[in-house]
Amino acid sequence: MSKQFRPRRDFDGLEARRRRAGRLFATGRLNQAEIARTLGVTPTSVNRWHATWNRGGMAALRKAGRAGRMPRLDRVDLQLVDQALREGAVANGFSTELWTLPRVARVIEEVTGVHYHPGHVWRILRNGLDWTLQRPARRAKERNEKAIAQWVAKDWPRVKKTLAGSAPGSLSKTRVGSRSARRSGGPGRPRARRRS
Repeated sequence: MSKQFRPRRDFDGLEARRRRAGRLFATGRLNQAEIARTLGVTPTSVNRWHATWNRGGMAALRKAGRAGRMPRLDRVDLQLVDQALREGAVANGFSTELWTLPRVARVIEEVTGVHYHPGHVWRILRNGLDWTLQRPARRAKERNEKAIAQWVAKDWPRVKKTLAGSAPGSLSKTRVGSRSARRSGGPGRPRARRRS
């Protein structure tokens, strides 16, 4: 159904590194540049952590929680949207079974009451619901599979032989053997035009 959310950063590891920097600040043996080299971070980060540590001690270096804005749809909302989408577009009041981003946005709003711009809906489909883009195959309504199979079996081998058996030519447009080369009056420099 929906894939598990995986944070992009190791927040626990980041907090552990800040706490280690705090312990090094407390000892007072190393300066900020040496602490940066020890921890493998930039001096700017160590400077920022030191200012935070001065204001609030080790407690101030704890992780702040989730980074970024909280999602507007929780897991239950995503399951409701997934269920509605699986019922099909016609079941949701559309004239065809084709799902478009504006249609999905409308279903999300009807099911959850949360409005999303159609341009953002693909993120919800991909990240929240693990859906992928599916493009319908474009085929003519008049397509005749039997006639196509017959042409491939009988006519294509004849056409293929004709093309391969044609006179040899050069791929270069400047060579004489090329069918597309410009015709000239003969070898040598072209004559200059006389001014009148």
